[in-house]
Amino acid sequence: MNIRNWSKGHTFGLILGILVPLLVVPLVLLIQSFAQNYTFERLWRQFEVIRPFQIKMLTISLIANLVTFYIFLNKERYKLAMGIILGTIAYAPYIIYIKFF
Repeated sequence: MNIRNWSKGHTFGLILGILVPLLVVPLVLLIQSFAQNYTFERLWRQFEVIRPFQIKMLTISLIANLVTFYIFLNKERYKLAMGIILGTIAYAPYIIYIKFF
């Protein structure tokens, strides 16, 4: 992709790709708290402190980007879909940093 061809669709997709997982993490923790009979506060503290747990929850929340990607792909909004993929890739350095450092 050439930077000259960057559009508002790419920007909106990038913002969606970054924000959707951040909004889904509490939902994933809430579902897990019901399933494992823990309190939400306990799982949230684990998410903040325990790095391997944080990696797992972020990875699960990135699946929400897959759903939004396919929605925009089926609507033939390719620039939005590309932005969502770029937003998902933006999480990779953070996850690698948490994993190894």
